[in-house]
Amino acid sequence: MPEKILLVEDEISLQETLAYNLKREGYEIKTVGNGLAAIDLARNYQPDLILLDVMLPGLDGFEVCRILRPQTNSPIIFLTARDEEIDRVIGLEIGADGYIIKPFSMRELIARVKAHLRTTRLIRNSLALHNAESTVENKILTSENLVLDLNRHEAQINGKAFALKPKEFDLLSFFIQNRRRVLSREYILERVWGWEFTGDGRTLDVHIRWLRKKIEDDPTDPIRIVTVRGMGYRFEA
Repeated sequence: MPEKILLVEDEISLQETLAYNLKREGYEIKTVGNGLAAIDLARNYQPDLILLDVMLPGLDGFEVCRILRPQTNSPIIFLTARDEEIDRVIGLEIGADGYIIKPFSMRELIARVKAHLRTTRLIRNSLALHNAESTVENKILTSENLVLDLNRHEAQINGKAFALKPKEFDLLSFFIQNRRRVLSREYILERVWGWEFTGDGRTLDVHIRWLRKKIEDDPTDPIRIVTVRGMGYRFEA
């Protein structure tokens, strides 16, 4: 079955051009032009990837992403004409997987789409293979009072469950499996996000900040996810 893409863009001429070219690449496309309708369509359509314009009528793209992120593991890529750094940071902090600055070439957009979908497939296949080959014991990761259940995709501290976004869970499990090793930023991005990841390196910093808020007693003075200046990060546990 073709992979499904939800395109949220209110500029009709651009929407039609993008939809046409993505269909030529073999993708199934649904289009919508406002934020509220995008939320309903995303829930019903369950796309494999969402292309999301920032400036939308109804709800803007940031708010749409904020609502949809807890409900889907699919990549969300912003399409934005605004090149301010704060906009890019906000997009990453609310869970976007990347952004493309307008004007962009069709070749660039299609390359980004293919890269994100390929990474998603690799992660899903890797998790499926891991689940098929691992024993029950191998599916529970522990670090002192922290427990990750890879089967159920659940996390606990001191026996109490807490919520992790999909990429937070992947990152934390990777850290635990590589505890006490100094890991470079590039290596972490390659192994957790995929070697074809085209987003900003600050994506990692944002996710680590989120994790520290959830697993550190004092996120401003972390003792679990430690920054190794000039080298990367080390998980101490």
